Amino acid sequence: MFDIGMTELLVIGIVALIVVGPKDLPGMFRTLGRFTGKMRGMAREFQRAMEDAADESGVKDIGRDLKGYSNPKKYGLDKLNEAADQFEKWDPMTSPKSGKAAKRGPETEQLAAARRAEGAATRAAAAERTSPAKSTGTAAETPLSAGRAEAGEDRDRAAGESDT
Repeated sequence: MFDIGMTELLVIGIVALIVVGPKDLPGMFRTLGRFTGKMRGMAREFQRAMEDAADESGVKDIGRDLKGYSNPKKYGLDKLNEAADQFEKWDPMTSPKSGKAAKRGPETEQLAAARRAEGAATRAAAAERTSPAKSTGTAAETPLSAGRAEAGEDRDRAAGESDT
């Protein structure tokens, strides 16, 4: 506890021999030993009382639970990660047992053909809207630029009036 080595004890003993004297030295060491024993006993009793109070309040249970929470295997996180990996690799068009492509039914084929046709029509309509054949005019003819031009004329008039 105090980390006193043999040399420190020897120095303390020599100083005690000089200060106390050889006649009273055995009685002083006996008293010091009893005092040290009582202090150790009180420290043990205090430590036990603290451990008992901690046990009654459930601190050990909480500590055990927290250690359990940090253990991924206890709560099946490894199985959850495995299932997530399988889900990422899952392909709905393959059979789960054989891994081969599943056969589509006639209704599925009809729906797929209808969606392909709808997608092609949507792409054609989008291409028609963005085609350069349809002219929207120049940037100078847009309403925004027309408003800016009028504002510029107003500034020029105001500048001409302030010069006079």
